[in-house]
Amino acid sequence: MYGEKPLSIGNNIRHGAKWVFIGNTGSQIINFALGLILARLMMPAEFGMVATILIFTNLAGFVAGGGMGQALVRAKEASKRDYDLLFTLQFLIGLVIVGFFFAIAPWFGRWYGNPVYADLLRVSSLSFLIRPFFNVPSNMLHRDMRFKAKTAVQLINLVVYNSIALSLAYLGHGPWSLILAGLLGSVSGALQLSWHARWRPGINFDFARAGELMRYGLLASSNNIVYYIRSQLPTFILSRSMGPAGVGLYNKAESLAARPHGFITGSVYEVLFRALAKEQDNLDKSRYLFFRSLTLVAVYALPFYIGFLWLAKPLVVTLFGHRWADSAFPLIILSFAAPLMMIENLSGAVLAARNWLDRELVAQIIMIAVAAAAILVGLPYGMVGVATGMVIALLYMSIHMFWLAKLSLNARWADLARAFMPAVLLNTALLAALWLAEHIIPPSIRSVDALYVLLMAIVGGLVYALCFLYLPIPALATETTRWKVKLKLAKAIA
Repeated sequence: MYGEKPLSIGNNIRHGAKWVFIGNTGSQIINFALGLILARLMMPAEFGMVATILIFTNLAGFVAGGGMGQALVRAKEASKRDYDLLFTLQFLIGLVIVGFFFAIAPWFGRWYGNPVYADLLRVSSLSFLIRPFFNVPSNMLHRDMRFKAKTAVQLINLVVYNSIALSLAYLGHGPWSLILAGLLGSVSGALQLSWHARWRPGINFDFARAGELMRYGLLASSNNIVYYIRSQLPTFILSRSMGPAGVGLYNKAESLAARPHGFITGSVYEVLFRALAKEQDNLDKSRYLFFRSLTLVAVYALPFYIGFLWLAKPLVVTLFGHRWADSAFPLIILSFAAPLMMIENLSGAVLAARNWLDRELVAQIIMIAVAAAAILVGLPYGMVGVATGMVIALLYMSIHMFWLAKLSLNARWADLARAFMPAVLLNTALLAALWLAEHIIPPSIRSVDALYVLLMAIVGGLVYALCFLYLPIPALATETTRWKVKLKLAKAIA
């Protein structure tokens, strides 16, 4: 039922997801390269300071957005007055947030025993005056499914951000490198998005219309806030128990573990949400889109996590240096959660599109309690214990979220197993290839981390690609045919 079913809406998703994927992949590659350089210019404690500041400013960001942008993306109609209203409300909320952070900054510095935290918080909060100029045109492009324009802005903005961050880090400005780069990058992105959307800010105080948008937006933002709180629980707890160095090490592992999920699943989520919103009255199409998306996300993302499991320590040392070696252990644990993250994320797209956000909110609130308890139980065992607690909490959350999506789409648990089966077959072959390579590679090569990682990546990548292209897996027939055509064209051009 969820194999190769020709639907035009699937092509629309593929086209949109292609541009989102290009943007996300480019972002991940550039940010990853930036992280490699910054890891050698900055200390783990300096990364930890920025990560701690971002816990609070990112949380406030969900309040500033209010979920109304997502409501306009989902709405059947959206006028210029609606976008002016969105800008007006977000700017007013931003003013309140900036005032709040400036007021609590001294207390914040005392809480962490370092006055620099207060200055970092104040400067970082200024971004809330820029965000309305960024968010509104971004929502306009998302609604119109103009993902190519959004991708262009995203990639150009990365160049701006990274140039500033690297320059300041090289000059020895430590955590200020990231804070100031983020602030100036927001200004650059806002100018570009406004040009692409042909948008100019306007004022609108139609609060009756605001109430309509906020009925959906409040649920969306509440879910985002609760999700963010539970995702930041490890960082917050570690910041009080292990200090900024522990936060920096764990944050590096968490960031690396999130990258494949972010640029593959995240690419699909944006387009899937918009497509499901358009097809919300057609259960057959909605089921197909959901399970087909799960299949492809698992096929493309899971091999990265197999690599993390097998190569964690030499990979971390090769990429970031020996002082980051302790990040390898939580990376191994977090990699086990990869399928859970995919299920939760795409199930969330279903619930958002079908306006089941109230039920998702209940699941998110329960998740906070489960995650907090699991992390506190694991805390005596350090970063490994905290990572294990998060995996246990994600197991609960993925089950609950899929159960809700299943009810919404009138689907079955067997559909989930069938969606993951192609990825299971391919990654079983990958594991066998890595095991065989491990026993063939001489110890002299295994002792050189960079060479060992490179060789295993080449072996694993080749085996996975060959299995993907030539194993007779019916659910991937169209996908493999598409890749074979592209490879033949590339060969003919060469």
